[in-house]
Amino acid sequence: MSTHAKRERLLFADLLETTGPDATTLCEGWSTRDLAAHVVVRERRPDAAGGILIKQLASRLDRVMEEFAAKPYEELIQLVRTGPPRFSPFSLKQIDEASNTIEFYVHAEDIRRAQPDWSPRELDHVFQDALWSRLERTSRLMGRGSPTGLVLRRPDGRTAVAKRGTPVVTVTGEPSELLLFLYGRQQVADVELEGDKDAITKLHETKQLGI
Repeated sequence: MSTHAKRERLLFADLLETTGPDATTLCEGWSTRDLAAHVVVRERRPDAAGGILIKQLASRLDRVMEEFAAKPYEELIQLVRTGPPRFSPFSLKQIDEASNTIEFYVHAEDIRRAQPDWSPRELDHVFQDALWSRLERTSRLMGRGSPTGLVLRRPDGRTAVAKRGTPVVTVTGEPSELLLFLYGRQQVADVELEGDKDAITKLHETKQLGI
């Protein structure tokens, strides 16, 4: 595992441990135990993880997630910390960094920002740039369900078009916050929105952002 993915994995595991198995998360209907089970199944059970994207496999995914969620919570956390087995594609350094950096950052914030006393996490510019690089590559995939045209803008003026169309809403913020917004966490993302008022309302309320 390479630097960013490994760090975010361990931070996520630490949050799971400190909040306990029954804490709420931003993932509707999921506790921290459910979120931990999701991450473990994604890495360790490719036969079931396809249900994340393929509706026909969703029931199998649900069954396997229930099996993992029933394990002792400490065991789940240890499975998160140790990472994927050797046969998993996620064990490959490049795939781990490309896929898991965002996965663990977003899910850590799913825990952090669901707690009543949460506080912002300060991120260094190297990590912000790494997140921006991923945003540039995936913004059109993540933003394809936007009900409006959607432009992402960093405070320094750099932009990425998530969806072409009119009216256009421009969302400005640090890459970490833009990432949360684009992954459907609009209500907790620290961003500023510019554009048509009705379009902004639709964008804030849509559940079609992300995968």
